[in-house]
Amino acid sequence: MLHVDMDAFYASASLLSRPELVGTPVIIGGGNRGVVLSATYEARRFGVASAMPMSRARRLCPQATVIAPDHALYSQISAGVMATFDTITPKVEPLSLDEAFLDVAGSVRRLGNPARIGQLIRDTIHDEQGITCSVGVAPTKFVAKLASGLAKPDGLVVVPRDEVVSFVQQLPVGALWGVGDKTEETLLRLGLRTVADIAHTPLDTLRRALGESAGPHLHDLSWGRDPRGVEPVRRERSIGSDETFEFDLDDPVQIHRHLLKLSDRTAARVRSAGMLGRTVTIRVRFADFTTITRSKTLRDPTDVSREIYETARGLYDALGLQRARIRLVGVRMEGLVDSEGAPIQGLLDEPDHGWREADRAVDRASARFGAGSVRPAALISDKDRHHREPGGRGRDRDERPPRDR
Repeated sequence: MLHVDMDAFYASASLLSRPELVGTPVIIGGGNRGVVLSATYEARRFGVASAMPMSRARRLCPQATVIAPDHALYSQISAGVMATFDTITPKVEPLSLDEAFLDVAGSVRRLGNPARIGQLIRDTIHDEQGITCSVGVAPTKFVAKLASGLAKPDGLVVVPRDEVVSFVQQLPVGALWGVGDKTEETLLRLGLRTVADIAHTPLDTLRRALGESAGPHLHDLSWGRDPRGVEPVRRERSIGSDETFEFDLDDPVQIHRHLLKLSDRTAARVRSAGMLGRTVTIRVRFADFTTITRSKTLRDPTDVSREIYETARGLYDALGLQRARIRLVGVRMEGLVDSEGAPIQGLLDEPDHGWREADRAVDRASARFGAGSVRPAALISDKDRHHREPGGRGRDRDERPPRDR
C-alpha cells in the first residue's frame, strides 16, 4: 500500500505563479471571516493551520502574504496528479484533491518494488506539476498513512512488514486513527501514553473504557492490523465553491454578483474534471448561522457557466429573502457524469458558437494568463474598468463596451 499526500498542496500550487514567495510565510484564504485553506510550512511554524479562522491566522503570522484560493488551478493540478496515479495502478482510492491510497501489488513486476514506485510517483509529480509530495509505503493503509506523515515534507518512508509492530508501537497514542482529544484524555487517564501501552492492555479493559467498537479497533491498530483494502473511487460526487463574506450582505444585487462568481468558478472546476453536472445546489448561511440549501435538477447535464448561474440565481430569488443579512453563499454541481459520451443539449438562445465555446475560450485564457484574467463584465470592478494610463486620464484599455466576458 502507498499513501501519497501532496505537500501543502493549495499553497504550493498557488506559488507556481509567485516563485518570489517560495520560502516565505504564505496563507491561502481570504478576508477576516473565512478560514485558512492552506499555509506554507514557513507560516505553519507560527501556528497557522488549515481550517483556522483567518483573523487568528493573521494575528499569529502578521508578516504572511495572503493569497486568494484558485480552485480551478487546484482542480487542474489534482486531475494531473490522479492521472499519474492511474498510470501506476487501477487501484486508486482518492481521499481528497491532494491525497490517495494506491495498491501497487499488481505493479511490482512492471515497475519495480514499492519503494521504487513511490519514488517514481514523486519524481513524476514534481516534473509534471511542479509540486512535491510525500509517500508512505507499508503493508496496510493505516501504517502507510502514518509513514507519509513522518515523511513530510518531500520525503518517502518505507515500513517493511517485519517492522510494522515496532514502528507503530513507538508512537504516541494520539497517532492512532480514531483517537481524538476526548479519547486521548481517556487513554492518558488509564496511564496509556504510547501505542505499545495499548497493545499490552487487556482487551476487556479497553472495551470498558472506550466501548465495544473503539476498544477492539484501537487494539488491532496497535498491532498494525488493518484489513481494509483500497477501494477505487473514480470521480467526485459533487463539485462546488462557497464564499464567506467579510461583512454580512443584504443587497440582492451584491448577492447575485457573488453567485455569478461562484457559478463561474464551479463551472470551470467541473470542466477541468472532465465532468457535466445535472443538479445545481445553492447554500445560504444567515448572520445567525442558520443554513439552508435549495436544488434544481436540469433536464440535461451541463458545464456551462451561464446556465449554472441562471439556475443558482433563480433558486436564490425564489427564497424571497427581502434584505435578510447573509453571511455565506455557495454553489455546487451534483449528479456528475463523464463529459465524454454524454448528450449535450444546446441552450435555446445559443448561437452556433455560443456559451459553451466561450467558456472553453475562457479556460484557455485562464490556463495561459492565470485565473480571473477573463471574467464576466459584472465582476469587473470600477478600478478595473478605469485603468489609468501613464501620464493620461483614467480610461479603459479597450474602448469598446464589454459584453458578457
